[in-house]
Amino acid sequence: MLRYLLLAVGLLTLGLLVWHIGPGNIVDAAAQLGPVALLVILIPSVIMYAVEAYGWKVTLGPSAQHIPFWLVLAIRTAGEVVNMTTPTAYVGGEPLKAYLLQKHRVPMVEGLASVVIAKTTMTIAQVLFILLGIALGFLILGAQGSSGQIVAATLLSIGLLVFGTAAFVFVQRRGLFTWILEMLRKLGLRIGFLEAREDKLRSLDQTILNFYTHHQSAFYCSTGLYFLGWLTEALEVFVVISYLGGPDDLLSAISIGALSVFIKGGTFFIPGSLGAQDGGNLLLLQAFGYSDVTGITFALLRRFRELVWIGIGLVCLAMLGKGDARQA
Repeated sequence: MLRYLLLAVGLLTLGLLVWHIGPGNIVDAAAQLGPVALLVILIPSVIMYAVEAYGWKVTLGPSAQHIPFWLVLAIRTAGEVVNMTTPTAYVGGEPLKAYLLQKHRVPMVEGLASVVIAKTTMTIAQVLFILLGIALGFLILGAQGSSGQIVAATLLSIGLLVFGTAAFVFVQRRGLFTWILEMLRKLGLRIGFLEAREDKLRSLDQTILNFYTHHQSAFYCSTGLYFLGWLTEALEVFVVISYLGGPDDLLSAISIGALSVFIKGGTFFIPGSLGAQDGGNLLLLQAFGYSDVTGITFALLRRFRELVWIGIGLVCLAMLGKGDARQA
């Protein structure tokens, strides 16, 4: 029920933003773009999906070495559809990725280990990207005129990001899934599904630990690839603003892209971050000197990109499901 309420609030917020700025003004701004421009705007996201899929591939164990890159890309795209469309903190599609890998002779333990490790390297890269964006934002906009509360909130957010990421890695090294199992037991909760799979959970923790211990180069490579993937967010910002007639400033694009990621991550509990992401993008562009019309058109164009990839993800999911049916 709460999910549908948040979705309704998000739709209402987006609708009010469009109404306040004026649908006619938005249509006029979007009319400047043609089919070629829309295709060009999609190029950065194509690069992002390909680079991040390779960032996941380098974390896969020996059992997955026979899987071609295009299949890894398709599986990841299918999993991202679940992450993008459900309020599950962008982790709901990760078990699906492991399940689809299992259909191609990759053990479930190895598949789950890879998605946990890849989520970790992606999160570390995301935090680095956000920190870069915050630093550039202060450099470009300056702290002058900013209240002490805003600065304090920013510093607190940075601290929470760094602490949360470090804690996530630390717990994995201590055994993430067995730690969860032990915590549940201490709370007096015994979940039969987990209790019956204690050995597999320990094996999963050991597989993750072995990767961190013996494959550090792959860990750094995956983190670097994901960071490049996040940087394509800035490339997308740069391309969209250029087509909307705004001034070209790559550093501002990096800051806007990173802060947009920060806003989206902070509103994960809203399906698709609807309303919050769009309002956040509008406020961000206003802060960097762009007009309301440019801000909301920018937000809607990014929604267009998301819809395109949701469609592609659904096609990948259908094709992978069809392949499973043929195998059965």
